[in-house]
Amino acid sequence: MKLIIAIVQDQDLYLLREDLAKNNFRMTKLSSSGGFLKIGNSTLLIGVEDERVEECLKIIEEDCKARTADSSLLNITMPTDSYMPYPVEVTIGGATVFILDVEEYHRF
Repeated sequence: MKLIIAIVQDQDLYLLREDLAKNNFRMTKLSSSGGFLKIGNSTLLIGVEDERVEECLKIIEEDCKARTADSSLLNITMPTDSYMPYPVEVTIGGATVFILDVEEYHRF
């Protein structure tokens, strides 16, 4: 058995949860944030039998596509009265996935 920890952008979460549930994957959602833009993310904990890991990863990959977006950042090196936003292209979306071995599993 494996524990898949998938960190996904909230924008991708609804579709991913629907597709995982349709395929009988059980999951627990944890709200999280972080990264360059501090955009809302969610962390899914998904318990998966060894033979279904690839199936689960395929669903995550299909639903959580990386995309680029322009962002305005403030140049904090400038004096306070002359902050000038400038566009920066960043990659958002996608998923960060960790797969851990589960030594023991209980469901009560």
